Amino acid sequence: MTSWLGLAPTGARRLLLAALLTGVGAPAQAQAPREATAVSIVLGAEPTIPVPAFSSSKQNVDAASLIFLPLARLNRKLETTAERSFEPLLARSWSRRDSLTLVFELDPRARWHDGVPVTSRDVVFSLTRFRDTTVSRTYALLLRDLAAVTADGPHRVVVSFRRPYPEQLFDAVHHVWPLPAHLLDSVPPARLTTAAFVSRPIGSGPFRWGRLEPGRLVELVANPEFFLGKPGVDRVLLLVVRAAEAQLNLMLDGTADAFEAFLVPNQITPLVQDPSLRLVTQPSLGVGYLLFNQKALGDRSKPHPILSDPAVRRAIALGIDRPNLIRSVFGPYATVVDGPMGQASWIRRIAPKQPGANPAAARRLLAERGWRDTDGDGIVDKGGVPLSLRLAYPGSSLPRVSTAEPIQEMLRRIGVRIELVRLDGPVWFERRSRGEFDIDYSQAVLDPTPSGLVQSWSCAGIGGSNVAHVCDPAFDAALTRAIGATDDPARHWREAIGVLQSTQPAVFLYSPVQSIVLRTRLRRVTTRPDLPWADLWRWTVDPAPRAAR
Repeated sequence: MTSWLGLAPTGARRLLLAALLTGVGAPAQAQAPREATAVSIVLGAEPTIPVPAFSSSKQNVDAASLIFLPLARLNRKLETTAERSFEPLLARSWSRRDSLTLVFELDPRARWHDGVPVTSRDVVFSLTRFRDTTVSRTYALLLRDLAAVTADGPHRVVVSFRRPYPEQLFDAVHHVWPLPAHLLDSVPPARLTTAAFVSRPIGSGPFRWGRLEPGRLVELVANPEFFLGKPGVDRVLLLVVRAAEAQLNLMLDGTADAFEAFLVPNQITPLVQDPSLRLVTQPSLGVGYLLFNQKALGDRSKPHPILSDPAVRRAIALGIDRPNLIRSVFGPYATVVDGPMGQASWIRRIAPKQPGANPAAARRLLAERGWRDTDGDGIVDKGGVPLSLRLAYPGSSLPRVSTAEPIQEMLRRIGVRIELVRLDGPVWFERRSRGEFDIDYSQAVLDPTPSGLVQSWSCAGIGGSNVAHVCDPAFDAALTRAIGATDDPARHWREAIGVLQSTQPAVFLYSPVQSIVLRTRLRRVTTRPDLPWADLWRWTVDPAPRAAR
């Protein structure tokens, strides 16, 4: 049978979704009339690991944010050092014993979806487990300044730190959300992400796991016993749609209710012209960049034969006209960035500016490193080897698809041959994770704090998120100073970003606007740049007549 994800006729999609909303496969007219309070959200991939800290992929994080709760979360301004502005969730309050100790009081009303109370045992288990490098090198790195996590009774947790620094509360609550110890503490650390729990997670949040139709959808069901209040919608359908055109079609034909992505103008135009839809835009934490692999493909013990030279990396950066590229593709829906920072990141305003495009300087720099066009074919070479590199990117990302060819042409003008390698999303992700690329066209949603740069840009991140083996001890030292700074932190962060820029580990291109498309029948809608659907339980659905579905 033809898949309904953007391929089946519109009517077929609506009939199938109507059947899903009523929970049976009988024709819609055979059902008792009922105004279903379900919200369908378009995702770009299937949430196969919808558990906090088990996966950082967007679809998994989106699903996990509906099923689980953190102890507390940032305010909407994403102020990581403003302890009094954090919003209490599983923890109803917290206090300081001293500069190295935080004490959390858990809300005694909180329950796991199987009815078991959320207790200090769950928090201690979760934070302790993810400080273990056998579980996750990345989270062990992020939690490296936590010295101890202990229980003081069933509803009090004491977190101790190795040193005083401004983001202690952020580190304690943001990176790892509590998981049910009574279900997971018997699972060996190395097997957590493959445990049966992952396929039917039991959380503490407003929605419970319902069912999965592989490759098609995930259904989440409202938790009527949610201790912060009964959700305003009965169900959430996460629709799995890989193709960008099909994603937009589901919004335009009335099938889906909500969609969040980084869009380009020709995608946005039909959405804003539809009176049944509204577009919400806000600064994002996203950034698009060309990541240079500094190790040889196939042998990570050796340097990359071309890109291990920072002068070559700098020349490539000088060959790209970033402002014109971003303006021509994104219009007003993205801005040029000078480092790994999104529009919503506070350090963007203090980061040093990167040099603009200078093709002549790029060619001179390459010539100084021995790269010259000796055979007149327009491509520089060295020792008979042309400067030829492969640029890998996922074909499902329209922003990257739209900018790849212009980048290729800009670099051809300075004598660099770029072979475009357009891949299916999962294949691209696997190859990137294994470091199988020359240049990777990356697009990431960063942490609200610049201290998260330790994951992908420090020596300590190698083996985890640092897939390109970026390693500069000078940057690591500057990063450590900035994270711990209490006197003029902006100065320290400006210094750290400048050190990173000087080694040119990547060409930082753009930060897109976060675009959230919503059906107008949704009410009391609030979204966040870090977790767009986390407040969906507070939404309601207008009972007025709705589009056919």
